[in-house]
Amino acid sequence: MKPIYAIVLILSTIACTKPKAKVEPEPAPVIPTEKIVELKTSFGTMYIWLYKETPLHRKNFLALADTNYFDGSTFHRIVPGFVIQGGDPNTKDADPSNDGNGGPGYTIPAEIIDTGKFKHTYGALGAARTNNPAKASSGSQFYIVIPKIGTPTLNGNYTVFGTVIKGMEVAEKIVVQPRNTNDRPITNIPMDINIIEKTLDQLKTEFSFTP
Repeated sequence: MKPIYAIVLILSTIACTKPKAKVEPEPAPVIPTEKIVELKTSFGTMYIWLYKETPLHRKNFLALADTNYFDGSTFHRIVPGFVIQGGDPNTKDADPSNDGNGGPGYTIPAEIIDTGKFKHTYGALGAARTNNPAKASSGSQFYIVIPKIGTPTLNGNYTVFGTVIKGMEVAEKIVVQPRNTNDRPITNIPMDINIIEKTLDQLKTEFSFTP
């Protein structure tokens, strides 16, 4: 065999025995998730859905929670048969007399939708506010409706921007705690708020909730 033919034969053999390129598996599809609020207290945890139909309030609440704004603040108002209220940064200090007056220094334009799920039904999450003609909301203070029949007297006057989808028994425990004449809990009830993400299937199976 001539040398050149031997070289060609060797190269042909190498080419024929070269391993095939590995076929990478298709990446798993990305399952979309939804953001929900996890509100932890010493009495348990509440999970809250924020309505996308009230985008200004939703965006603001998510932004504050992402910066741990609410963590360490307390529920400063509990009224049986009405609401529990929190979100005031003043509750982090040692002076209870200023509770209920604090916030981030701005208000949120009203997003009042006085129909259907946006009414003050049991478990509704509403935005507190001062008495102002535009009904603009506090930048951080919120309340949760306690009565099973709701609080219809608030409809049309305050923005409802979410609802408790799990853990209302926690709110019911909080609202019956001892309080002073200003409806402030005698013993502080601090909160820790986080934003977690769940798929639509998880919302349905873990919370029996469908957006």
